[in-house]
Amino acid sequence: MHGTELLIVGLLVGVAGLTALAHRLDVPYPIVLVIGGALFGLVPGVPEVHLNPDVVLVVFLPPLLYGAAFFANFNDMRANLRAISLSSVGLVLATMVAVAAVAHALIDMPWSAAFALGAIVSPTDPLAAAVVMRRLGVPRRLVSNIEGEGLFNDATALVAYRVAVAVVIGGSFSLAEAGLRFVGGAIGGIAIGLAVGWLIAELRKRIEDAQLSIAVSLLSAYVAFIPADAIGASGVLAAVTTGIYMGLRGPRIIPARIRLQGFYVWDLLDFITNATLFVLVGLQLRSVANGLGDTASLSIVGYAAAISAVVIGTRLVWLFTTPYMIRALDRRPSQRARRVGWRPRLVIGWGGMRGAVSLAAALALPLETDAGAPFPDRNLILFLTFAVIFATLVLQGLTLPALIRKLGVEADGSEESEELSARLQATKAALAQIDELAAEEWTRDDTIDRMRGLYEYRKRRLAARGGWIEDDGYEDRSLAYQQLVQSVLAAQRARLVELRDEGEVSNEVMNRVMRELDLEESRLEI
Repeated sequence: MHGTELLIVGLLVGVAGLTALAHRLDVPYPIVLVIGGALFGLVPGVPEVHLNPDVVLVVFLPPLLYGAAFFANFNDMRANLRAISLSSVGLVLATMVAVAAVAHALIDMPWSAAFALGAIVSPTDPLAAAVVMRRLGVPRRLVSNIEGEGLFNDATALVAYRVAVAVVIGGSFSLAEAGLRFVGGAIGGIAIGLAVGWLIAELRKRIEDAQLSIAVSLLSAYVAFIPADAIGASGVLAAVTTGIYMGLRGPRIIPARIRLQGFYVWDLLDFITNATLFVLVGLQLRSVANGLGDTASLSIVGYAAAISAVVIGTRLVWLFTTPYMIRALDRRPSQRARRVGWRPRLVIGWGGMRGAVSLAAALALPLETDAGAPFPDRNLILFLTFAVIFATLVLQGLTLPALIRKLGVEADGSEESEELSARLQATKAALAQIDELAAEEWTRDDTIDRMRGLYEYRKRRLAARGGWIEDDGYEDRSLAYQQLVQSVLAAQRARLVELRDEGEVSNEVMNRVMRELDLEESRLEI
C-alpha cells in the first residue's frame, strides 16, 4: 500500500480507537481526537498532511452547518436572538480587533495580516461545549445559545477575513465597500437559503422513495452553500437558513419511515465528519511547525499563549460587560425575564472553543500578494491558529465539566416537564381521534376498545410521572410490562437468527423483521 492509502486506513482506525478512548475516559471526543491526531502526526514515517482549504470549506462545512441548523432549537434561538446576534457580530469583531492589536504590538505583525489572524480565530465551534453541557444536564437555553452563536458567527468572521486578506494582497481598504460586502453577503445568503429551502421542501414533499429523499437531504447543504459562495454571498448563512427552513417544514412533509431513516443517516454523518475533521486538525501540527523555520521556540510558545489568552479573555470581558450595558438601556419586563446570572454566563464564556472553520480559513491564506511578495507571516498565522484551537479545545474542554459542577449550573427540570407535557398532549389528541373514528362504519368495536385502553393507560401514566395526578402504581406496572415485552422480543430475535443460520430465511428478510422488532422495543419508553 502507498503512503496515502496507509494514512487513510490509519485515519479511520485512529478515529474509531480515539473515539472509544474518549468514551472510556468520559471526555468529549473532539478533545481526544485533536490530541491523538497531533501525536499521530509526530510518529516517524507518517507523511505530512496538507489539507486543501477548498475541500475543508466546501466538502466538510456545509453538511455540518445544515445538520446543526436542522436540529437546532429554533424557538430558543429566537428568544435569545439579541444575545446571539451581539455575540455573532459584535464579539467576533471585538475579538478580531483585540487579537490584531496584540499581534501587531507583541509580534510586530503588519496590521493587515494581524486583522486576518484576528478574523481567523474569532468564530467558535460549539461541538465540544455542547457535548459537555448536554451530558451534565445544563439548561437547554444555554446550549441553544452556544449552538446559535456557532451557527451565525462563521458568516461574520469569514466576511471580515476576506476583507482583511484582500487588503493584504491588494494593499487597499474601503470601509464603505467592506460594510456593503458584509450586508450584501448576509442578505444574499439568507435569500438564497430561503429559495433553496423552499425548492428542497417542494421536491421532498413529492418523493416517496426513502433513499432518494435522504440523498436530496444530504445534498441540500451544498445546493445552498455553493451558489451563494460563488456569487460572493454568505454560503454559511445560505446553508444555515436552508437547514432552519427544512427543520421547520420537514415534520409536516416528510413521511415517518423516511424521517426515521434520515435521523440515523444524519447522526452517523455528523459524527464521521466531525471526527475526521478534528483528527485532521491534529495531523496539521507537524507541517505547521515545520513552516516556522528558525524562529525561536520560546518566542513562538509565548506568542501562542498570548494570542490564546486574548481570545479567551476578550470573550469573558464581552459577556460580563455588554449584558449590563443592555440592562441599563432596556428595562422592559420581558427583557428582565430572560436575564441570566453570572454563573451561566461564565459557562457560556468558557465554552467558546475554536475548531475546523478557523483551521480552514488559515489554510486558505494566499501564498503571495498581488505584487508577488510572500504573504506576511503566513506560517506564523497558521501556527497561532492551531495553538488557539488546541488551547481552547483542550484547556477549556477539559475544565468545562469541573466548572459546571463547581458553579452548580444545572437544568431546573423544565425540559423534562415540557417533554412529558408534549407526550401527554399527543396522547390526548390520539384519544380524541379514536373517539371520532369509533363512529366510522369500517372500524371494529373491539379494535377501538383495545386502542382506547392503551392510550387511556398511557395518559394516566404520563400524568402521574408529571405529578398532575396521584401515582397509583402506573410506573411499576409499566416497568413490569416493558420487561415482559423485551423478553418476548428477545425470543423472536433469537428465532429469526436461527432461521437465518438454518437457511430458512435470507439475511435481508431477517434484518427487515428485526428492524420492526427494534422499532417496537423503542416505543416501550414512551
